[in-house]
Amino acid sequence: MMLRIVIMVSLTLVMLLLLSNNIPLHTTPLSFSIGVLGFLNIFAWWHLAKTQHTHQKTLFLHLLGDLAAFSFLFYFSGGYSNPFIWMYLLPITVAAVALQTFYAWIIAAISIGCYTLLMFFNLPLSHLHLHAGGDFNNRIQLDIHLVGMWFGFVVSAIIVVIFIARIGKNLRDVDQKIAEVREKALESERILALGTQAASAAHELGTPLATLSIVSQTLMEEYAHEPELLAQLNILRTQSLRCKEILSTLTQEAGMARADNMTSILLKDFIAQALKRWQDTRPATELIQHIAENALNPRILFDRTLTQAMQNMLDNAADESDEKIIFSAHWDEKYLFMEVRDFGKGLSAQTQSQIGTPFFTSKKTSGMGLGVYLTELTLARYEGELSLKNHPEGGVLTHIKLPLKHLLIE
Repeated sequence: MMLRIVIMVSLTLVMLLLLSNNIPLHTTPLSFSIGVLGFLNIFAWWHLAKTQHTHQKTLFLHLLGDLAAFSFLFYFSGGYSNPFIWMYLLPITVAAVALQTFYAWIIAAISIGCYTLLMFFNLPLSHLHLHAGGDFNNRIQLDIHLVGMWFGFVVSAIIVVIFIARIGKNLRDVDQKIAEVREKALESERILALGTQAASAAHELGTPLATLSIVSQTLMEEYAHEPELLAQLNILRTQSLRCKEILSTLTQEAGMARADNMTSILLKDFIAQALKRWQDTRPATELIQHIAENALNPRILFDRTLTQAMQNMLDNAADESDEKIIFSAHWDEKYLFMEVRDFGKGLSAQTQSQIGTPFFTSKKTSGMGLGVYLTELTLARYEGELSLKNHPEGGVLTHIKLPLKHLLIE
């Protein structure tokens, strides 16, 4: 479309220049040809407004329309002697770039045929001269054809810059998209590897966890008269049961569709259940909660992976400050905002540059380095954002921004 605009403006300027020098032109057919180009441009804009995808045949027909308009225009303006006859190359260039080889060759053949016919059939222009410079009695005479060649060069330079620059930008955009797809493919391979390892671990852990549960139950019955030891055994049994529950969930939910895998729950209940579930696993850490009062309480789809993402962040905070951590949450109609603050030593420069990388951990204890990575992947499914930064008063502040549009029940 941009090419047509440049061509229409150029041809109009040339017509006005020649008419101003009293050079006779076939004004009506020439104006009609320029009008056809304008109509094709308006139709192309209207078509693109309705759909972002243009079929090969549609573009092929547009180029045929351009060739027809060019041939009609050149017939009434000198035929093959017209210095703008090079414009036949424009549809060929567009066809070679945007169309299949078959259509491109058809456009090239038609262009060559039209050019050849114009050598024998045309209405010639009088070989007159343009007058420029000096006074009325001493003007420089310029050959029309040579002036047309100069003007054609100017227009060619403008078109090449516009067209080639657009092609270059499109190629860069394609390269960027390919890089993004390649990165996502690598991420998928990593997740597949982790999933395979998780399935293998789940299979192997089933038997020892069942044994641990049975032994802890037996010990609780034997030492029922010792409250302190009974409390410790109860924690041990609770943790083993939770591990079994996680493994059961993993095997039951693997491969299930999202709609079949999740149930609905009120947003406040979702947050409360996630916090209670975490608190049961870390009873020694004080969890200070700041849940904003909000009359808005939408019903959302319950996804266990979101609960696990929250627990990963709470676990990371508790590992840094096992005495207490602070959790706060508020939301509006569009977003859920959650923050977790710990009172540890904070993030070093090296940790900030590598955090979120698979298997990277800054913990002195045995850490797998997957908590932040898996949380980011989970949030990315819902276009969520995760950020970690040092708190001005010490420790780390973890911020989660989660759009609700993908979770809301219609």
